[in-house]
Amino acid sequence: MTTLRQMRFLVALADTGNFSRAAELCHVTQSTLSTGLKEMEARLGVQVAERSTHSVLMTPVGRDLAERARDILARVGDFEARAAAEAQAGTTVLRLGAIPTVGPFLLPHALPMIRARHPGLQVYLREELTETLVAGLVDGRLDLILIALPHELPPQIIPHPLFEDGYALATPREHPLANLSLVRGADLEGRELLLLERGHCLQQHALSSMPGVALGESGSFSATSLPTLVAMVEEGLGITLLPELARDGGVVRGHDLQLTALSGATPRRIALAWRASTSHAGLYSEIGESLAAARADLRSREP
Repeated sequence: MTTLRQMRFLVALADTGNFSRAAELCHVTQSTLSTGLKEMEARLGVQVAERSTHSVLMTPVGRDLAERARDILARVGDFEARAAAEAQAGTTVLRLGAIPTVGPFLLPHALPMIRARHPGLQVYLREELTETLVAGLVDGRLDLILIALPHELPPQIIPHPLFEDGYALATPREHPLANLSLVRGADLEGRELLLLERGHCLQQHALSSMPGVALGESGSFSATSLPTLVAMVEEGLGITLLPELARDGGVVRGHDLQLTALSGATPRRIALAWRASTSHAGLYSEIGESLAAARADLRSREP
């Protein structure tokens, strides 16, 4: 019989198109993942992927089986969550994942609101990149994910936008742009930005934030977190676009740099997402309301 573990392997391979990255998503070795998929192929009598030295191509039946596996894993996740909630004698367990450019700045302010509104709720937090969060939601490891749009999502995941998150230009104090009261697209034409390393959705969101403006990525350094990015700007290593949520959440507190408003920037959209098959959509909508209220409260604190 095909196992849930093999289904997770199949979904991860379909999502990433790469054995190494699929193994990382499943927290196993590449050899374990490859062996599990070969055993599944032998049992089913079909080939789910064409393998070569440098690439992986899902077969048509492989793609179809991966979609079916997603639905099965999501239903198993809901099955386990329902049982866990019952075992807690009336206490609901919520597994919430958030991207690192949103979670640290919003959740500390939102969690007290959520707990006040739902005193019996136990929230377990995970901070991961978008791709891993989406995979965790699909296979039932997570109940809710807090992400930034635009991002391509599978059809069984329903995004619920909460608020827009614009940008401020962060520069060293002595930078020529620091003297402007408002930065326009023409001021940034051809300039290179310090950005987070690949895998962070903010990297592409920032590069596409100014329509019609050719923004580039600095090849000198990539940061692993927004606090690191802020420190790099403060040291005069470059400039960056900083999300307003992170600014309001205190990421620049204690740092000596200049933040300047942007004109015409396209904001990213912060959204809460859950599976279409869940029975807790009402609860999740209320949590979304608390998250949006926490964002509004943070904005009102800014001078």
